[in-house]
Amino acid sequence: MPTLTGSNYIAGEASSLGTSTFTSVNPRTRQLGDLPFHNATPDEIHRAVTAAVAAFEQTRHYPTARLADFLDRAAYEINALGDELLQTADMETGLGLPRLTGERGRTTGQLQAFAALLREGTYVEAIIDTAQPDRQPAPRPDIRRMLIPIGPVGVFSASNFPFAFAVAGGDTASAWAAGCPVVVKGHPGHPATSELFAHAINRAILALGFPSGWFSLLQGNTIEVGQLLTVHPGLEAIGFTGSLRAGRAIYDSAARRERPIPVYAEMGSVNPVVILPQAIATRAEALAEGLAASATLGSGQFCTNPGLVFLIENDQTESFINLYRDKMAARAPGVLLNEQIERGLEHAVADTQSRPAVHTLTGGLVVEGDAFCYANTVLRTTAADFIADQSLQTEHFGPVTLIVVCQSRAELESAIRALHGNLTATIHAEVAEIDLAEAIFSLLREKVGRLLWNGFPTGVEVVHAQQHGGPYPATTAPATTSVGLTSIRRFQRPVAYQNMPDVLLPDALKNANPLGIWRIIDNQFTRQPLA
Repeated sequence: MPTLTGSNYIAGEASSLGTSTFTSVNPRTRQLGDLPFHNATPDEIHRAVTAAVAAFEQTRHYPTARLADFLDRAAYEINALGDELLQTADMETGLGLPRLTGERGRTTGQLQAFAALLREGTYVEAIIDTAQPDRQPAPRPDIRRMLIPIGPVGVFSASNFPFAFAVAGGDTASAWAAGCPVVVKGHPGHPATSELFAHAINRAILALGFPSGWFSLLQGNTIEVGQLLTVHPGLEAIGFTGSLRAGRAIYDSAARRERPIPVYAEMGSVNPVVILPQAIATRAEALAEGLAASATLGSGQFCTNPGLVFLIENDQTESFINLYRDKMAARAPGVLLNEQIERGLEHAVADTQSRPAVHTLTGGLVVEGDAFCYANTVLRTTAADFIADQSLQTEHFGPVTLIVVCQSRAELESAIRALHGNLTATIHAEVAEIDLAEAIFSLLREKVGRLLWNGFPTGVEVVHAQQHGGPYPATTAPATTSVGLTSIRRFQRPVAYQNMPDVLLPDALKNANPLGIWRIIDNQFTRQPLA
């Protein structure tokens, strides 16, 4: 098994030039780790991106089969880390071995899914509009279009998914699948886990003869490391998962560059849940239990955590609120990832509690003890106050629910119109309420990227149809997704070839269709070659 060094890994080589260091922290005990990790220096950041630029000169010509083989090999090497990866991540995050085992499977599974996508080939979106030399009043040229890799990508690891949204997570996997080298800024909350991933990835690079600059890992717990990476002129795009404050800072820095680049930032979401009266009348117990389970999953540290619940006032509303309060209070609070999240949650909840119209039904405080921990919390306000005070849409990154009580359907619709952008929205309703649900869904559709019926938003499938994105401030790019196989499109750009000789065309656009992929030729999907 690899020996941890606390180094950055620049194009496969360990590098520890910086004198500034930090350690991991066990969130269950607040105990500092023994190994210091070195903050990346400006020189190391420059070398990492420069190596990625050099690697792209080679990999941009690689056939998709070679990229697919790398993705499969990376998955193999990650699995080969065995229990050490799980135990290291558990020590750094407190997420528990069962959760981490499942997340490892998701991480390797999405690498393998992208490999299969590449072998199928349609992801390049080849389109051919053949020439019409006799068209009047002017001939039409032959135009052929496909997607190509955008170039080196910077990826910022998330804190709450140390595998699936981190060093070899969705952003990295989709960038590699597109054909882009990646420079990862590891999250300071799990640096040892990040280094283990770097060892696995570098083994895959060596085994398959990829250029060493295909991947680099930069460690750091300072703002400067991320800022210097963001503004490096060698990068062509950025993938980020984290807080609104950090995501917006990266987005603004990238926009101020002499040559701006796209930033695909997933930032914050309160994921509204609307529970209609008939649903409460029919299944209040199951709803309260399911909502509490979703709100406390992972100690509430999911980007899809249902943090906002809308109810319409009637005879059963109060009993349901009390039932949900009791369900939340009865659950033992979980461990938070780190001190920063605990402090941020404490501040955010205190700010919400300071609003005159907000009432605390349970929780609302840090749980004293060795672990980073916050009580399962239920807050309450009125729709009128929610509409009047935009701060009540602040994300509470933890096991916190704000219940908004509406006096009528009209007030519910007004509250939904006041919502900011979110990742998800959910309606719980019965068949008798389908007309009302349809009207509410019509409003919610303009606010989110994923709509759910009689379910809970925690849990995101890595499939073609997935949409994990939404209007700002949920993301900076609502037309894209950071989960699922279509996330590859963030790191591709289209190129059109006009009247190009067949010999100069990429294989995906050649007349003979040597790749055998599906293409659109003169408005028809086909695998047939062109005569």
